[in-house]
Amino acid sequence: MQTVIALSVKKIDAFPTFCGKKIRYTARAVRSALSFPAPMVTATKKRILVVEDEQDTAAMIARFLGDEFDTVVATNGVDGLALAQQEPRPDLVIVDIMMPKLDGVSMTKRLREHEPTRRVPIIFLTAKSDPMDVIAGIQAGARHYITKPFVLDDLKKKVRKAVYGR
Repeated sequence: MQTVIALSVKKIDAFPTFCGKKIRYTARAVRSALSFPAPMVTATKKRILVVEDEQDTAAMIARFLGDEFDTVVATNGVDGLALAQQEPRPDLVIVDIMMPKLDGVSMTKRLREHEPTRRVPIIFLTAKSDPMDVIAGIQAGARHYITKPFVLDDLKKKVRKAVYGR
């Protein structure tokens, strides 16, 4: 069984607002036809858990990563901890530090205490930029520490590096 995807030439302009500034993205699709076996289409995506109390930020990250990853969102540390411990477990957790109910550092420490989640890579995404906060985050077990405001492409690079090792 073969699946064929055909693309036509189109120019797509988008003007999203991020941190109060308009950003212009232009994408061009090249006319082509791709043919590949169906099993490649149904490949399992890596699962990313986004734990962020700002719903707009969480939705933006989930949409941006959603083309390559299966994204799940929690809006506080307690829900994030519960989702991280359910099957299927996430391959990566992106977590804010300042959240209601359970902060990101405490959530990370709890994830590190349990064997099933001990080795799941964690990326902190936070407004806390003090060097002592960065040190505390890395000591808690974060693989990367990204401060807000952030660039989505930089986040995706760090996600890929943490998940695939590239």
